[in-house]
Amino acid sequence: MNRTIYTLLLCLYLPIAIFKIMQKSQKKGFWRHKLKNQLGFVEKIPNRTIWIHCVSVGEFHAAIPLIDQLFDDFPQHKLLITTTTNTGSIAVKEHYQDRVFHRFFPLDLPFAVNRFIANIQPEICILLETEIWPNLVDILNKQSIPALLINARLSRRSFNKYRKYSPNLTSNTINKLTLIAAQNQNSAERFYKLGAKSCKVLVAGNIKFDQNITPLNASSQELQTIIGDRKVIVFASTHSGEETQIISSYLKHKNNIDALLIIVPRHPERFDEVYKLAMKNNIRIVRRSSNNSCEDAQILLGDSMGEMMAYFDVCNMAFIGGSLNTTGGHNMLEAAALAKPILFGSSVFNFAEISTDLIAQNASIQVQNADELFEEITSLLEDEERCQTMGNNAKQYFLSKQGAVEKITKIISEHVEA
Repeated sequence: MNRTIYTLLLCLYLPIAIFKIMQKSQKKGFWRHKLKNQLGFVEKIPNRTIWIHCVSVGEFHAAIPLIDQLFDDFPQHKLLITTTTNTGSIAVKEHYQDRVFHRFFPLDLPFAVNRFIANIQPEICILLETEIWPNLVDILNKQSIPALLINARLSRRSFNKYRKYSPNLTSNTINKLTLIAAQNQNSAERFYKLGAKSCKVLVAGNIKFDQNITPLNASSQELQTIIGDRKVIVFASTHSGEETQIISSYLKHKNNIDALLIIVPRHPERFDEVYKLAMKNNIRIVRRSSNNSCEDAQILLGDSMGEMMAYFDVCNMAFIGGSLNTTGGHNMLEAAALAKPILFGSSVFNFAEISTDLIAQNASIQVQNADELFEEITSLLEDEERCQTMGNNAKQYFLSKQGAVEKITKIISEHVEA
């Protein structure tokens, strides 16, 4: 596949993309704003601008230490943060208020990208993780605007897809990037195998380790009040199908589990679905949003936004969702930073190196299915000393891997004048 065919396919997909934007953003009332942004219609930014793209909430939270450092290092610049998802947009606005500009990321079509860049006029574009957009990168390259792919990761699955379906397009695109700062050596090697020149790639580490992860005191206190002195197991960022497995297995093991389960679905639109699933199985469930006591509840539904750190803070152990299905797992480091034992399923290709390290450090347990998960949970509930050891190991691992933000800001300073 070359870039012409890629662009043609995107043009054919455009009506579907527009429909999805309207459908997903209708309830929140900003679909027109999002659609205009994604077609390149954005207000001009009069100042010197550094553009950082974070797809969604996870990437944004990971980027916060870097963004904070950019405020210090480039006080004469304005920071533009783009997101693709609605939840990412909300997270940016809640965290930074009017300290940054926010726009939705343009569709990777030449007319949209050209219009977007003409209005923004960035001095540099910083893309996170796996955001490899052929038309965007080509246009930035032609306009001599530095484009950095930082915190870059390439799972084996993504590598195989790129190599199978678009090897030439991928090779051409990544070599038009100014630099790829990979999270780890495994990802760097995969970029090389996709055709990246050796001068284009370096290993800078993972900025997720530089997050200033602290408990949300007010939320934690509220949760602790409604939980009481019960032991707590958090099931974080769960996906469709996982809650069914979790609840089914819990019902088999509930007589051996003297603890409150907190289930926090990854997507807010699924809160009601999970609540109904618990009710259907005659499980006593309380919504976090109700702020009611959990004294007699079996499950607390984490139907609040921005409280994940509070859930981790009050728990005794944490299961990381997206790993009992084929999603590839979610961020394990927030729980690790708060010294919690971590459990996850077999699908963790998004965090392959971190999950391997955590297992090697005796900080986590990997299971193959929900029944095995609850067997391990039962064992950990009965062994407080093991729980504490695993949690301490997780925190020590987290601290030992810090330093990526410093390396990346030095790279950025080589391409942007303060």
